[in-house]
Amino acid sequence: MGLMVKGMIARRTSITEANLEHERLTSLINSMADGVLAVDTQMHVVMSNGAALNILDVNSSLRGRKLGGVVHLLDKNNQPIDIETLVKQTITPTSNRDLLIKYDDGSTMNLYLSIAPVHLGYGKQGQQGYVLLLRDITHEKSLEEERDEFISVVSHELRTPIAIAEGNISNAQFIGEKSGDMKLISDALKQAHEQVLFLADLINDLSTLSRAERGKLNIDIEAIDVPALVRDLTSNYTPQAKAKGLAFRSEVDAGVKTLDSSKLYVREILQNFITNALKYTQKGSIMLRAETADKGVRFIVQDTGIGISKTDQEKIFDKFFRSEDYRTRKTNGTGLGLYVTLKLARIVHADIDVESELNKGSAFSIFIPHLGE
Repeated sequence: MGLMVKGMIARRTSITEANLEHERLTSLINSMADGVLAVDTQMHVVMSNGAALNILDVNSSLRGRKLGGVVHLLDKNNQPIDIETLVKQTITPTSNRDLLIKYDDGSTMNLYLSIAPVHLGYGKQGQQGYVLLLRDITHEKSLEEERDEFISVVSHELRTPIAIAEGNISNAQFIGEKSGDMKLISDALKQAHEQVLFLADLINDLSTLSRAERGKLNIDIEAIDVPALVRDLTSNYTPQAKAKGLAFRSEVDAGVKTLDSSKLYVREILQNFITNALKYTQKGSIMLRAETADKGVRFIVQDTGIGISKTDQEKIFDKFFRSEDYRTRKTNGTGLGLYVTLKLARIVHADIDVESELNKGSAFSIFIPHLGE
């Protein structure tokens, strides 16, 4: 009798310890940020954590449900994948970052999926199956795609001006050796110089963009003499306008005196708008105006250029965006200028408005508030 009691106590102790171990394991799994699903060999869910419920967008227990009924996978080409077949074919631990989860409303999410078979030692009894680890990597995938696009676009933008500059410099050397025609040499060097300037602008945009996106741009607030700033910009850009046969005018409201903001960023914002106006205006004029506004100053850069379609107006501040309009494609551009401008505008808490009509010109209006009040 004593031996029987001892045996019963031992079994109860063993059961208690097993329950405690199970509770510890359950607590550990539920504390994980990644989704965890455990399935048996028949593909029934035997355990899941809260993160898995969030990823799968369900709010009830998954225990006992078939894996294929709760996880709907697509490959990177949006073709359906039978997850149960995928799991059963897994012999050694494996992972995949090129999958999508499809939800009932048709939306998808980029998924990292790890599958690990559970094998008990030889002669051991117990439940076997698979453990699945799920992670939302939508943000990571977005960053990867943006990085790849960035490298592709910048490589393309660098290749063209470098090739043109190299070709013109080679031509100048050849002409110098053969005929010494100074006009032809001068023309070739002028074209090469223009491409070098374009590269300098690209590098400057990339540098500013890099610092802005890393939050490394410091803002120094000072009292900006607005009339003096407008005069300075007018003086700088009038020669470029005249070279294209354009009139460059400026106006400053009588009440506009100073603006407490970053002179560096305000100037760069206005320069980007003026440069764009010059680039896409073939005839007519460009106007830079400073107007009084409540708690700040409103600047307007208006042109009589090619204008921007309604569709393109929604995208012009996107990184690397360039309109498909053939007139836009005729000019050099990185698609970064307005994106950088928007970044700088946010730093000085400015608001930008755009009004434009194809073939009738554009007006970029930016309200810049007094900072430090």
